[in-house]
Amino acid sequence: MPGLRGYLAALAVLGVGAAVTVLVQADGLATLLTGGGVSIALFVAVGARLLLTVAQGSLTSRFAASAQAAMRRRLLDATGDPGVTATRITKGVDATATYLTGYLPAMVFSVLVPIAVLARLFTADLTSALIVTATVPLIPLFGALIGAHTRARTQWTLLTRLGGHFLDVVRGLPTLKLFGRAQAQTRIVREMADAHADATIRTLKVAFLSALVLELVATLSIALVAVPIGFRLLSGSMTAHTAMLVLVLAPEAYLPLRAAGAKFHAAAEGLTALKEILSAPTATRRSGTQTRRLGPPKVVFDRVSVHYGETRALSEVDLTIHPGEHLALAGPSGSGKSTLLAVLLGFVEPTSGRVLVDGVDLRDLDHSSWLRDTAWLPQRPTLFRGSLKENTGGRRVDDIVADLPDGYATQIGELGAGLSAGQRQRVGLARALSRTEAGLVLLDEPTARLDARTEATVLAGAKELLPGRTAVLVAHRPALAALASRTVELKHGVTA
Repeated sequence: MPGLRGYLAALAVLGVGAAVTVLVQADGLATLLTGGGVSIALFVAVGARLLLTVAQGSLTSRFAASAQAAMRRRLLDATGDPGVTATRITKGVDATATYLTGYLPAMVFSVLVPIAVLARLFTADLTSALIVTATVPLIPLFGALIGAHTRARTQWTLLTRLGGHFLDVVRGLPTLKLFGRAQAQTRIVREMADAHADATIRTLKVAFLSALVLELVATLSIALVAVPIGFRLLSGSMTAHTAMLVLVLAPEAYLPLRAAGAKFHAAAEGLTALKEILSAPTATRRSGTQTRRLGPPKVVFDRVSVHYGETRALSEVDLTIHPGEHLALAGPSGSGKSTLLAVLLGFVEPTSGRVLVDGVDLRDLDHSSWLRDTAWLPQRPTLFRGSLKENTGGRRVDDIVADLPDGYATQIGELGAGLSAGQRQRVGLARALSRTEAGLVLLDEPTARLDARTEATVLAGAKELLPGRTAVLVAHRPALAALASRTVELKHGVTA
């Protein structure tokens, strides 16, 4: 994450300052409570501690705002499921605030302040220092044991799944109503929402239990320090100033750990969301300047691997597509077919390996020029608000407008609102057909979810689009695969 190291360094500086003020304040309070009077150092320490708290709040809020803005910009370039991306942009980015402004600073302070307090206790009273040293680790230990049962990851997974499914339902509502399936989807959405609510309640139960345990451990630990001090004061083996200093300092050793523990569960969901946001695949912004000759290209995948965080989408794919060849990609859902197309489009950069286009690394090509040389028809074409003519690039395909009263003047909404799934796919086909200069054609299951009549229309357009071009077709249906001259199967990101 950009700026994270600087943020942690600034927090460390504030943590050191807080540790110093804690020590000075404790010594001043011990002197005051044992009859030594008020010292200027005490006022300075209290004022400095207040200023450090204000500075910490300002620093954390500024960094969180900057980091969240960067995360939203990153997600706007994401190439994954739109529903999941929308959930991450809204709920996910907001959830990271607790981690960035609460838990992370608390973790930094929980390392620096207890070390400083223990160092001072060893110089003041060895017995008390040993007791604190032995009991301080109990707080993170019990916190880790209870935190192991948290369901924050499950809770966030359920939320993203709910968001993605809900968006799909809203998009397909007219079709669901047409076939009488709207009520069934309502039940599914309700069940997913109930599952998320149950996961949230379970997480809250664990959070309340851990807070109780941490407070109990800290209280008993302080009692273990205070009781022996009382007996030693009665026996005269400890001065009042030393006893008061230890009693003031001991709670300060546990306080940062208790604060970090209290924020752990609130920040767990944000940390999970942060990891997913940073590992989400995004469209690359390359700076290549080379351009290629017009015509069908030769494409070579040279040991190409793509990892999304811990997920392996492609694994050392070696594949050669000759100029003018029509290649079909087959394989089960999730095998990496769409990722391979995303790499070829330049939207996803390989984790390792390279893609050669006519012998030139794809990363060295001018991205805009490469996209102009490519005709792409995805599963769900992205349509924009405007006329049908504007969305097809002026290409006239009469089958698209046969059932629309205003023909090419028909106004459509964002994402093709007002058109059926088949009509949206035909608009995307018309847009691809308008790329007459393109030497490469990419078809990503363009006939999925289409009826037989619309599929025949799309296939007829595809046959018109393919001749004289290099083509890669992601095909589940035999009719589309039949347009290819060769078929390659992908399984778990590996070519069979």
